[in-house]
Amino acid sequence: MSDDSSTVPLRQLGQYLTDWRSRAGLTQAKAAELLDISSSSLQRLEQGQNSRPNSHIIQAAGELYGAPEDLIAAFVGLSKKGTRKRWWHQYGDLIPVTFNVYVGLEARAVELRSYQPELIPGLLQIPAYNRELERLAFPDDDEAEIERRVQIRVQRQHIVKRMRQPVRLDVVIGEAAVRRILSSRAVMAAQIRYLADMSTKPNISIRLLPFEAGFPDGNSMTPFVILDFGQTPLGEAAEPTIVFLEGSVGEVYLEDEDDVRFYHQSYESLRNAALDDIASRDRLRQIAWEHEKRER
Repeated sequence: MSDDSSTVPLRQLGQYLTDWRSRAGLTQAKAAELLDISSSSLQRLEQGQNSRPNSHIIQAAGELYGAPEDLIAAFVGLSKKGTRKRWWHQYGDLIPVTFNVYVGLEARAVELRSYQPELIPGLLQIPAYNRELERLAFPDDDEAEIERRVQIRVQRQHIVKRMRQPVRLDVVIGEAAVRRILSSRAVMAAQIRYLADMSTKPNISIRLLPFEAGFPDGNSMTPFVILDFGQTPLGEAAEPTIVFLEGSVGEVYLEDEDDVRFYHQSYESLRNAALDDIASRDRLRQIAWEHEKRER
């Protein structure tokens, strides 16, 4: 796949079409025949190499594969996003607000590097902590919907817990994230103990950036995640690395080499300024104890 054509929306579109075709029990050749396009055209579409996919064919493919209507709408929305190295996805634009673009990328990643200055990273949140976040973010939702969101988060965490080829997770967490009280001190103590326990797993590194470290790069970095997709058997990148930035009204996906390099360098600066893995684990357990003590 050439670098020019491997943009996030087209790669995601191709992956979802491939998955749903497989669910429908159709070979690529048979699906192409039913869609009245060539096998090579469908192959390019599934590989994210068609820079101008036909939305009518995308619609027809979704219907042929038995995908639900809201997901088909997401497929069509992805097909209209074009080929841009910086992709701004505003919630609820061409892609339905219920469709989470990031989750599909996260599930395919081999390694995730995440900087979170204010909150516990999603893949490391316990249900009680996440439940309170969901209540704050969606105050009009009933408890059943809140619980549904919490369970989705729990399911996502399987990628770092599975026995076979778990995702490598390397995170730097700001001390504010473990000092700030969310829900109660008891919940925070449980959450922080969980972080300390998870940091003992061979595929997980958790480093705490203490207040005394200041701003390693001379400025305050917002949260970001670097997603790496590993290599092919030939030693080439399976997919280009992506930097994910999340805001209150939308998401940004960066693929440009200069952007990726900048965030790699920033992450290394933050990581080097943080406590090492063992010192971070000790500090986390100390902070958990402090929360427990004040809760009594």
